[in-house]
Amino acid sequence: LLKATGAAAVKVEGGKVIAPTIEFLTSRGIPVMGHVGLTPQAVNILGGYGVRGKSAAEARSIVEDAEAVAKAGAFALVIEGVLEPIAIEITEKVPCPTIGIGASAQCDGQVLVTEDMLGLFDRVPKFVKRFGAMDVQVEDAVKQYAEDVRSRTFPGAEQLYQPE
Repeated sequence: LLKATGAAAVKVEGGKVIAPTIEFLTSRGIPVMGHVGLTPQAVNILGGYGVRGKSAAEARSIVEDAEAVAKAGAFALVIEGVLEPIAIEITEKVPCPTIGIGASAQCDGQVLVTEDMLGLFDRVPKFVKRFGAMDVQVEDAVKQYAEDVRSRTFPGAEQLYQPE
């Protein structure tokens, strides 16, 4: 997979349950980044995109998941959509770098979905800071494109290949 895609690593969502898979991969030289808390690929199982770790039991489980993933050999860990104290506790407990997304400024690094931070969608998760409002520019550009296609001014001479 890494060779075919040119990727440098794989990212695996989950905790204690997926730790044996992470150990299997890392023991064979495949770099793995873990992902705990809100795990988007399991959002339907989790019941939506809400914050994770509200109950003491769920908070404890997320910390245990992070520890298991780190122990299994993950080189880094994404912590997404959890109450801040959970992210801080994980960052203090695991030896690998933590990357927060809706977690805490105390994580070792941060990540945001580019489309969210650039303002390409109306929906803005609580943890997103919009660093732009490109949705208006994109909408205007798409409208202009559609208008040019309908009026048959696109493609024009400068976009077409002609015989010499």
